[in-house]
Amino acid sequence: MSFAGKVWRLLVGIKDGLVLIFMLLFFALVYAVLTSRPSPGQVREGALLLQLNGSVVEEPSVIDPVGLLISGTVPAGEYAARDLTRAIEAAATDKRIKAVVLDLSRFTGGGQVHMQEIGEALDRVRAAKKPVLTYAVAYGDDAILLAAHASEVWVDPMGGAMPTGPGGNNLYYAGLLERFGVKAHVYRVGTYKSAVEPYMLSGMSPEARENAASLYGALWTEWQANVKRARPKAQIDRVLKDPLGWLAESGGDTAKAAVAAGLADKIGDGVAFGRRVAEIVGEDSWSKEPGAFAATKLEPWLAANPLPKKGKTIGVITIAGEISDGEAGPGSAGGQRIAELLDSALDKDLAALVVRVDSPGGTIFGSEEIRRAIMRHKARGIPIAVSMANLAASGGYWVATPGDRIFAEPETITGSIGVFGVVPSFENTLERYGVTADGVTTTPLSGQPDILGGFTPETDAVLQTTVEDAYRRFLGLVAGARKRTPEDIDAIAQGRVWDGGAARQIGLVDQFGGLDDALEWAAKTAKLGDNWHPVYLATPRDPYTSMIEQLVKPDNAQEAQAPRDMFGIIAARQHGLGARMLADLTRLFGSTGVQAYCLECPATPSRAQASSQQTSIWRVLDKLFGA
Repeated sequence: MSFAGKVWRLLVGIKDGLVLIFMLLFFALVYAVLTSRPSPGQVREGALLLQLNGSVVEEPSVIDPVGLLISGTVPAGEYAARDLTRAIEAAATDKRIKAVVLDLSRFTGGGQVHMQEIGEALDRVRAAKKPVLTYAVAYGDDAILLAAHASEVWVDPMGGAMPTGPGGNNLYYAGLLERFGVKAHVYRVGTYKSAVEPYMLSGMSPEARENAASLYGALWTEWQANVKRARPKAQIDRVLKDPLGWLAESGGDTAKAAVAAGLADKIGDGVAFGRRVAEIVGEDSWSKEPGAFAATKLEPWLAANPLPKKGKTIGVITIAGEISDGEAGPGSAGGQRIAELLDSALDKDLAALVVRVDSPGGTIFGSEEIRRAIMRHKARGIPIAVSMANLAASGGYWVATPGDRIFAEPETITGSIGVFGVVPSFENTLERYGVTADGVTTTPLSGQPDILGGFTPETDAVLQTTVEDAYRRFLGLVAGARKRTPEDIDAIAQGRVWDGGAARQIGLVDQFGGLDDALEWAAKTAKLGDNWHPVYLATPRDPYTSMIEQLVKPDNAQEAQAPRDMFGIIAARQHGLGARMLADLTRLFGSTGVQAYCLECPATPSRAQASSQQTSIWRVLDKLFGA
C-alpha cells in the first residue's frame, strides 16, 4: 500500500506541476498580448511609419486559426485603405509628426482606386510642408503609383521600378475538360458575359477581347495620367515604349534606370534610407540598429486618432470580396452575415446609410439577400448612398441598385450586368471506364440534373430559363433604380464591363467621388449639417481571434523571408495566376447556384478566400479524378 501511495502522490505531483506550468504559460501569453496592443501612449515624436507588409484592401479578413495550423505559415498582412488615409490625414496636422515614411519593401499591392485615395492623402501631407519618403527594393505598378506622391523616392541598389500595366492571360479549360471527359453545361445571358468562357472555349472570344481591351486601356490611361500629375518629371512614355533601350542606357542597372526615368530619386539600402529619415525626424533613442529613426507605427497612431463620435450617425456597410450565400467574412461578402448586420442596425436610428462596395460579384441569392436588407433601411425614409471602390460589378452592381446616388471613381470597374450558371457532368468520364447509367423515370426531370448519367434536353431548357429569368430580374432592378426602361439597360448590359468614366457617361454612375464624398452627400441630404459621424457596421472580432492576430502579425514573420526584388514581383504574379486557376475550377465544381460574377475584374484573393481555396482544392481534385 505504501508503494501504491507513493506512486499516486507522484502522479498527483506531476499533474499539479503540469497545471501550474500551463497556467503560467497562459498568463504569460495573455500578458504578452495585452502589452502588445496598440496604445496612444506609444505615439512618439518623429515620423509616421507605414510598413505595408502585404496588401491594401477594403476590409481586412480575419485569420483562420485552422488554416494557420494547416499551412504552418503566417498569412500576408492586409491593411484597410480607410485606416491608411485616416492615419495619413491625421499626420498632416499633428505637430508630433515631422514626416510620413512608407516602407514598401514587402508591399504586394492594392486596387487602383485605393492607391489613388492614399496618394491624395499623401498630397495633403506635402501641402502641410511635411516630407513624404518611400523606400522599396522593387516598385511594381501599385507601388509606383503610391511613390509618385512622395517627395523622396528611394530604391535599393539591388532593385528598380518596372511599370507593366493591367492585363494578361486567362486560363481556358475546354481542352482539359474534354481530355477527362467532363462536360460543362453552361447557361448564360449576355453577349459579353465572359465568366463562363474558360469552360467553353480554348481562347478569348472576340466580344470578350473587345471589352477587356477597352476596359484595361481606360484603366491604364488613368494610371499614367495619375502618375504624371503627381510626378511630372517621370518619363513614363520613355519606359513603356522602349523598356530594353531604357535599361540599356543605364548598363542594365535597374536602380539607376529608375532614377534616370524619374521614377525614383535616390539609390540606397535600408540603412542609408533610415539615416536620411533620421536627419529629418531624429534618431531612435530606443534602438541601436543601423538606420533607426524615431517613429510611430500605424496601429498606435490609429488608437491615438479615433473616429469622431459627435452628432447623428450615418451607417456604413462594407460589401468586400466575392458575394456568397452564407456567413463568410469579413473580407468576403457572405450575404447572410451582411444582411444580419444591416438588420441589427435597424433600431440604431441611423440618419442615412452608405453602402461601400468593392466586389466582383458572386451568387445572385447572396446579392439579393443583401439588397433586400438595404431596402429595409430605405423603407425608413433615410438617404441611401453607394460608394464604389475598385470593383462593383455583376453582383456588386446588384447590391448597388437601392442607392439614391451612386459614387464611383474613374478607375472603378463596374457594370457586368449579366448572369450565368455552370454545372459539370461526368457521363463521358464514366463511359471510358465502362460505367453507364440506366433507370426508370416518371417525368423528364426525374433524377435531374444527373451529373453522372447526363442531362435531359428538358433539364437544359429549364436551367437556361432560370438564368434568363434572373437576368430579367437584374435588368428590372437596374432599370427601376436608374429610371430607365429594361430595354435601355439591356443595351448597355449583356455582361459588359465598364470603367467608372464610361459608366458615368451611360448613366450607371451618378458622380465621381470616394467614400468621403458619399458620406457628405448623405449628411447633406439628411440635413445634418456638420453634426454627424460615420458608424461602420461590422462583425465584432472575438477575443480569441484578436489574440491570434496579435501573436502572428506579419510584420515580423512570413514577409520577412519573401523575395523582394524584381523577380519577387514576378513570383507573386505567378502565385496570383495559380489562385485564379483554383478559383476557376472551384467555380465549376462547387455548388454555388446562379452567378453574377465578373471575370475581367482583377482581384487579389483575401486571406479568407485563400483559406477557402485550400479546402476547395481537395473537392476539385476529388471530383475531377475521382468521379
